Amino acid sequence: MTPLESPDVVRLLTADGTLAPTPAAEKYRPIIDALGDADLERFYRDMVVVRAFDREATNLQRQGQLALWPPSFGQEAAQVGSAHAARPQDHLFPSYREHVVCMIRGVDPVDIVRLMKGLTHGGWDPTDPANGNTHIYTLVLGSQTLHAAGFGMGLAFDGRCGTGDPERDEAVIVYYGDGASSQGDVHEAMVFAASFDAPQVFFLQNNQWAISVPVATQSKAPLVDRAAGYGIPSVQVDGNDVLASYAVSRTALDEARAGGGPRAIEAVTYRMGAHTTSDDPTKYRTSDEERAWAQRDPIARMRAFLEGRGAAQGFFDGIDEQGRDVAADVRARTMALEGLRADDMFEHVYSEPHPLMEAQRAWLRDYEASFEGGQA
Repeated sequence: MTPLESPDVVRLLTADGTLAPTPAAEKYRPIIDALGDADLERFYRDMVVVRAFDREATNLQRQGQLALWPPSFGQEAAQVGSAHAARPQDHLFPSYREHVVCMIRGVDPVDIVRLMKGLTHGGWDPTDPANGNTHIYTLVLGSQTLHAAGFGMGLAFDGRCGTGDPERDEAVIVYYGDGASSQGDVHEAMVFAASFDAPQVFFLQNNQWAISVPVATQSKAPLVDRAAGYGIPSVQVDGNDVLASYAVSRTALDEARAGGGPRAIEAVTYRMGAHTTSDDPTKYRTSDEERAWAQRDPIARMRAFLEGRGAAQGFFDGIDEQGRDVAADVRARTMALEGLRADDMFEHVYSEPHPLMEAQRAWLRDYEASFEGGQA
């Protein structure tokens, strides 16, 4: 039995877009019933637009404009649902594939491109309100769970959760994959989050492959049970169902924000593309597997659901056009990016000005000037 066949998995939409909650999903039905057409259409719009952006960024890398690109193709529903479940005051800690999470929170997609082009240490300023409390991508996988746990512990120590005021209480959600879940950092983060009742949601996107290592090799037990082993309430959700992702994430964040301690979600999804543009998935997985998961495409599923509710063809055409416009804008602005300045390597290494960085900057300037004066 696959994880998605378990009676305990939370699913609201079947693969053909029919609203048919599993027994485990019935408790979340009121959350979905409260959503309006605008909410549902926004979920679909965000998934379509980020896929268009993702494909354009992949093309840019293939054309030599980026050093690397990690596609999010296939994981849109897990990300869109969870990001919309967060309140504005919540803090989000991505890994390196959560493109639409960042976009929903206000991060300029070109700032993600700048990071992958090697023009910046972090891409964007997480303290800028325009970026929606979204912390920078973490390329050292697993470490972001510790960053989030420390931040969540700080929220608990400072009384910024569990006050009974949902407009003020804060929570943290951290994203990581099945491969990262095998790393020690993740387990240490769970220990500390559970021990100190941090208002933290661990959002695991199980996309079935840690680069070329299948999840069955990584764990003999369901990944959702790992967090439960630390006393953290855990839920397994169909990660290709945007409604399920939203409902479960909203519930978990509300509980954490209210002072209930950490929560964990395993979103069972699939990386339909390569791990990164340096990877060739045909070397380790079969076309039959890819075709089977393509039938669970999160965008096709949500489109069928909206069509069943009466959404017109013009709506879908307009969203496709918006996706093309975003992709074209990203391409134009990427091509206009200037090269790396030597001084950039000294910026944002420390949160405050540091004498060592200033000394190294001065040395480099003197060294370059010696060439200009013909002394070297």
